[in-house]
Amino acid sequence: MAGAIIENMSTKKLVIVGVILLLFQAFSFMVGGLIAPSPTTAVHYLATKCVDQVKHHQSTKWFMPWGPNQCKKIRDFDEATDKKIEANNIVFAVHIPLPNKEMSPWFQFMLVILQFDIAFKMYNQIEDGALATIDVGLAYRDDTLSEWTEMAHSVEQRKLSCNFTTTKTYENEGRYYECDLLPFMELGNVAHKYYLLNIRLPVKERKKINMGIGEIKDIRLVGIHQNGGFTKVWFAMKTFLTPSILIIMVWYWRRITLMTRPPVLLEKVIFALGLCMTFINIPVEWFSVGFNWTWMLLFGDIRQGIFYAMLLSFWIIFCGEHLMDQMERNHFSVYWKQVGPIVFGSFCLFIFDMCERGVQLKNPFYSIWASDVGTELAMAFIIVAGICACLYFLFLCFMVFQVFRNISGKRSSLPAMSKARRLHYEGLIFRFKFLMLVTLTCAAMTVIFFIISQVNEGHWHWGDYTVQVNSAFFTGIYGMWNLYVFAIMFLYAPSHKRYGDEQSSGAILCEASENLPGLCG
Repeated sequence: MAGAIIENMSTKKLVIVGVILLLFQAFSFMVGGLIAPSPTTAVHYLATKCVDQVKHHQSTKWFMPWGPNQCKKIRDFDEATDKKIEANNIVFAVHIPLPNKEMSPWFQFMLVILQFDIAFKMYNQIEDGALATIDVGLAYRDDTLSEWTEMAHSVEQRKLSCNFTTTKTYENEGRYYECDLLPFMELGNVAHKYYLLNIRLPVKERKKINMGIGEIKDIRLVGIHQNGGFTKVWFAMKTFLTPSILIIMVWYWRRITLMTRPPVLLEKVIFALGLCMTFINIPVEWFSVGFNWTWMLLFGDIRQGIFYAMLLSFWIIFCGEHLMDQMERNHFSVYWKQVGPIVFGSFCLFIFDMCERGVQLKNPFYSIWASDVGTELAMAFIIVAGICACLYFLFLCFMVFQVFRNISGKRSSLPAMSKARRLHYEGLIFRFKFLMLVTLTCAAMTVIFFIISQVNEGHWHWGDYTVQVNSAFFTGIYGMWNLYVFAIMFLYAPSHKRYGDEQSSGAILCEASENLPGLCG
């Protein structure tokens, strides 16, 4: 690509641009670390055991664990046995949120995790591969006086994975198994103030339903939702970044259209990268505060997938367009072997997401991990995508090595050039290398900050300030990739400068590379 700003900008101006971008990068980390609260909150719930006194269960009846219309409760199953209450008449009720609190659309989503408290009994042990059948209903209302409205109802199965750490003897009866957490429910929007879960564990001996699952004492739930304060900071950041990228994108394409030649492949790919960044930036989430859009989580995943697929494709084409290997490369068809695995891996992840969150649009209790077939299918998609990612990474490293080797080899032709041309060519090579190293640095920072956010306790104390590390990771990395795309479009926009009798430094590069058509377009 001839005549780009990065080729003609002085080192002083390039340093100034770099410093400004670094300041914005530091600010994006500070926004998350010092202004925004933690991204999510986890709330623990203990299900209340209610008694359904009606012989034939009414699906329209809802059992409240507390309040003026609370259900008839029992403390434990020993009391149920004494009162001759059957297991099929016990309803586990959970009200979300806790008393005197309200849910809010600013919470964006709600993920609920299930855990059984199962006591060990010699005569009622957990069998291998035991399945818990759960009859669950979800209702909502927006004030404390109105009736509950059913939102979803389903009969689900969850495979128990429990371990008893001590010896199975009569002396250890009453001790609890250590059971894995189970995925239970996911809502893509929190449009209502109050939610009510009614959970039944129906027992049918003839059909072997809920047999061999041990003696369940309690059901515990963990509700996870996004913090409203973080949501507001996140929305504000997207609202600010959207016009920034949109303006530089319009400016970039206008400079390209002013050229007498048609745009080359790299210029088209950079513009496509800007479009994808704009697509992911557009703050449509503002509408989710006022509308019950349950598909926002799936839509967000699709937007991220499109951007990262475009980013990975850009890196391949960016390196290929600077290989200087006497090959015509200014066509997308040249890169189909490299871009193909990216598209295939992205498609596998899309299918996996549709199998999970796509189904959850109709049934929030569905989980692809709940069955053996679903687990194997999900793992197959993830493994294939992982293989594609590894192949991509190895090939990208190989291409970067080739670019560095070929550019270094071209230094042998520098002594034959005039002093001005040689100095400009040396600066050109340095800037190509520098931009590639910045790309690798951005990728490395993403991985490093992700690891830090996973292993730390969530926040650091810095003097009188509390730094939210997880929030800083989200806002910082999001800001970093926006600045990266901004810098790419700015530095690789066509320059209007001229150097002597040459049209641009791109002409110098073509001459030094024996007029490679792949480089000059």
